[in-house]
Amino acid sequence: MLTHHNKDLYRRLLDYVRPYTHIFALSLMGTVVVAITEPVVAALIKPLLDGSFIAKDPYSIQMIPLLLITVFTIRGIADFADSLAMGWVAQRVVMDLRNALFAHLLKLPSYYFDNNSASTILSRLTYDVTQVMTATTQVLVTLVRDGLAVIGLLTWMLYLNWKLSLLAFLIAPGIWFITRMISRRLRLLSRELQELMCELTRVIDEILQGHKVIKVFSGQNYEQLRFNRVNNRVRQFNLKLAATSEGSGPLVQLLAIIALGSMIYLASLQSLDDQITVGGFVSLFGAMAMLLTPIKRLTKVNEQLQRGLAGAETIFKLLDEAPELDTGTRIIGRASGHVNFQAVSYGYRTEEVEVIRNLSLEVQPGETIALVGPSGSGKTTLMSMLPRFYEPNDGMILLDGIQIRELQLKELRKNIAYVSQDIVFFNDTVAANIAYGAGFRATEIDLVKVAEDSYSMEFIRKLPKGFETLIGENGARLSGGQRQRLAIARALLKNAPILILDEATSALDSQSERKVQKALNNLRRGRTTFIIAHRLSTVENADRIVVLDHGQIAEIGSHAELLIQRGIYASLYQMQADI
Repeated sequence: MLTHHNKDLYRRLLDYVRPYTHIFALSLMGTVVVAITEPVVAALIKPLLDGSFIAKDPYSIQMIPLLLITVFTIRGIADFADSLAMGWVAQRVVMDLRNALFAHLLKLPSYYFDNNSASTILSRLTYDVTQVMTATTQVLVTLVRDGLAVIGLLTWMLYLNWKLSLLAFLIAPGIWFITRMISRRLRLLSRELQELMCELTRVIDEILQGHKVIKVFSGQNYEQLRFNRVNNRVRQFNLKLAATSEGSGPLVQLLAIIALGSMIYLASLQSLDDQITVGGFVSLFGAMAMLLTPIKRLTKVNEQLQRGLAGAETIFKLLDEAPELDTGTRIIGRASGHVNFQAVSYGYRTEEVEVIRNLSLEVQPGETIALVGPSGSGKTTLMSMLPRFYEPNDGMILLDGIQIRELQLKELRKNIAYVSQDIVFFNDTVAANIAYGAGFRATEIDLVKVAEDSYSMEFIRKLPKGFETLIGENGARLSGGQRQRLAIARALLKNAPILILDEATSALDSQSERKVQKALNNLRRGRTTFIIAHRLSTVENADRIVVLDHGQIAEIGSHAELLIQRGIYASLYQMQADI
């Protein structure tokens, strides 16, 4: 039932149970007590019948009922303790796994998120983890409780009549064969169901993110059909999984009933020769009947195990993803902002063509550099290498004369502030979203100052609760210009010597752009600034404009110098002026 690979997976899962060994042991103690009561109940049947009803023994008449009450009372207490303790351990394991996954996600490099959808990652954190929960806890309980119950009942049966009891052992090869065949299919179905759950989560996520587009283009029917299709496939696979799992129970029970019927027939023959008493026969028959339930649960445990192992496989695959390289040891403090790209090249892992090719550019502290060029020329990719979201394939990037690979990641990134068109906000207050720029260590005076400098204060005052107003998911309750100015306030609060502005005003109307541009001018003051822009009118005042084409520097100079050259920049500028 478990291959070598599966055993390794299971051992790794049990590592998450180990911190709670004492509580888990308490659960197993309760499980053992419940298991022991199974053969005890069967054993009490013999004196109950032979002593009370056949021999009319007064002692048996009084003691057997009391013993039965005592046994079931102990069983009830042990069962309650077992369930409570196991539930506690199971929920702790789920919490620890989710914490571990989330902590690891925060360390993964950018290319992992480029290659894996958010819905797939969400499915790992939600659906897959819950599948693992049963495998780490309930499976062990079932194996211990029902395994001991089966051993105890078989031992009692052998003690009563070993010849008849041998019939029970004849069904063991059949049970093993059925379990082996079904486990393979269960594992396959569990994996496919996990992928379908990822797809279902992805469809839901896309609908939630694109609800405005769906409404504008009347895509409700299409999206409903798309969701229905995936949802129906999930239903079908759940049904297949249930059918496969449930199919093992009747087959095992059929084998057991055949053995039970044979036992009744042979016991009847033995009773003719007084080889077995009525109490012994009923006790043997009862023990055999009691075997059916634990055997059925033991065959069902395979489904839980296979689903849990399938979930564990995807969870540990994510946990085994290599985190961002952070081998740097040097500390720089506050950098002056001297940046030097030396023969830098970069190509995405999924593409053979290099996005950046042998690019060299030296930027002095406090200088404003504008990066322009056609879409796909490598502007954003180049800037993504400065905070080490991506690593160059060749060449090096220096900050104040130090290779950025030699710096600790935290040390490097504390010197860089970033404002983009696609701003990310959290469903929290205005104050919390601004304070994110300073690690939540900002005072009210600091917040007010950066809000004033970013021209955000004028709309913050009008909000229902001012700084304590919730802005909604990703700032949904704010306008585009307000969100942009809030992002600038966050960057101002960080007060980093290097600033990256990626299309920070491209999606704004002219009135909002003027306010945002004023805020950006405050933000740029005294900082080394990189501006990525398609709207060339916003970069005319840059110290130098770098024109990229196919990952290389095609032109470089001031606005006036580039217009005189009548090259790519002049053509782009004239094209926008004619619009």
